[in-house]
Formats: sequence, structure tokens, C-alpha cells
Amino acid sequence: MDKRVMKQFLKAGYIQKGTLFPTISGTPQGGPISSLYANMTLDGIEKLIQDNYHRNTRGNIEGHYRAKTKVNFIRYCDDFIVTAATEEIAIEVKELITSFLKERGLELSEEKTLITHIQTGFDFLGWNFRKYKDKLIIKPSKTSIKNVITKLSTTILKEGKAAKQTDLIRRLNAILKGWSNYHKHVVSSQVFSHVNNTIYLLLQQWAKHRHPQKSKWWRLNRYWHPYQNTKWKFMIDETDRLMDIRRVKIERHPKLQIKRNPYLDKDYYDRRKLKKNKIKSPIVTARNSEEMLEPYERETLTYGS
Repeated sequence: MDKRVMKQFLKAGYIQKGTLFPTISGTPQGGPISSLYANMTLDGIEKLIQDNYHRNTRGNIEGHYRAKTKVNFIRYCDDFIVTAATEEIAIEVKELITSFLKERGLELSEEKTLITHIQTGFDFLGWNFRKYKDKLIIKPSKTSIKNVITKLSTTILKEGKAAKQTDLIRRLNAILKGWSNYHKHVVSSQVFSHVNNTIYLLLQQWAKHRHPQKSKWWRLNRYWHPYQNTKWKFMIDETDRLMDIRRVKIERHPKLQIKRNPYLDKDYYDRRKLKKNKIKSPIVTARNSEEMLEPYERETLTYGS
């Protein structure tokens, strides 16, 4: 960690319309530069783990030691997880990281720090990671589902009590599009259906609040209309309709080869883009284009214990 660079960031301030506004109390949590601070502060944990669990007596990193302890470190800003073969090793790694952070004036949050078995599962970045019969399944976490339902409920029943249908559709679509795009790469089909059904019930309450003297069928015919293969769609016309997240296609994110460089390995990234967008090359046939993909991109990844 370069303390000199960090101090310059903390005192840099910002310029707006030619006026300099100096920094007084540091960067706010969640600010665009806070993630950089977190990464600069936590840099070195990877080397700490390698020195203790991945190196042999000669100081060289060997896969044998890595496979024996199964200690791996995954970090995103200030959130991270560490895998280990046994609970004892996990406790040792926790003590190492605690000492590492103490030297930098930081400490682990006891509320958020958890040592658990993979078959019990854990939450990370809004997803739940858990093994079911030796197969790793990643799903949206219960906390993430609860938060989005709470946000939808607030938008419909509180902020949207007197809103027009077109404004309500616009607000809900913005929430649903962002949330579904984030979770569409994991096992989310059942969760999307659950959220979609919850929205229907919330909108029924919204319609009943607006027209308490009308019948249920009158309210349905007023705000829900047939669209394509759906009999009841919350919409005004074809261009102004509520998004159905049940129709969001689940797309598995292909594993990226970290050693690839986007400037030197342009063909590799072009093939990834072709596969992602499902665009047929005018030169290469569909069968040949499949054969050009890396082997790991054609296989379904499974994870052992």
C-alpha cells in the first residue's frame, strides 16, 4: 500500500465549475474512490496466504500445497471470502488476517465474519453459495430478495399511491431491470417467478386503493390487458407495459482466462463476444465456431468439495 498516494487522494478534493472544494472529512462510504482505498489497504493478503499455505520449503509456489489446504482468497473491494479444507485451517487463516489488519488499524467485523461449511452455505455480494449433494448452486440471497420486495412495495403502496399508471410502470421497470440483470447469471428462475407474483399482489392492492368501490374484475379490465400469450398484463399499450422478469433469460457467465490480454488476445475476446451475443460469423460456420471456443467454454463447470 502506497500511503503517499492515498494521502494525496484524501486531500485532493474536487473541482466544480472552476471552484476547488477541498476534502475535509475524507471520502464518504460508498463513494467512487472508497473501493480503491479498500483495495489498497487489503493488498497483501494474497501474498500472506501464499507464503503460509502455497509455498514449499524452497519458497516456490506448488499446486500440491494449494490442493492440500484448499486455501483460496476471493475479494471484492472490502468484502472477501476464504476457502479452506478444514475448520482448523479456516480459524488459522482468520487469525492471520486479523493480525494483518491490526497492523493497518483495522479489524474484522465479528457480526459479518462467519466460519461455515459449504453445505450450510453463505451469502456474498447478494448471492447465496451452497452445495446441494456435492453440486454448488448459486442463488440470490434471501436478504437481496427481501430488499427488492421492500423497495417495490414502497414504490407501489407509498410513493405511487397517487401516481399515474405510466409513471408507476416506468419506476418499477427501472428497479426490475437492474435487479434482474444482476442476478440473471445464477440460478434465479424460481426467484424471478416469486418476485413477479409478489408484484402482481402489490399492484392489486394499489388498484383497490384507487378504486375501493369497484369490483376486482373491473379493476383487472382497467389496468391489465392481454398481450401476446399473456392474458393479464399490467400495461397501457405495447410500448408502455410492466416488465415480466419471468421472461428474463438465464445466461451463465463463461469463465474468463485471467492471463488473456484484451489488446494482445483480440481473437479470444471476439469469440467470447460472438458466443455471448449468439451472432453467427459470416465466414465461420456454426459448427466450426463452436470448435474454435476454448474447451472450458463448452463444458459445464462442476465444483468438488
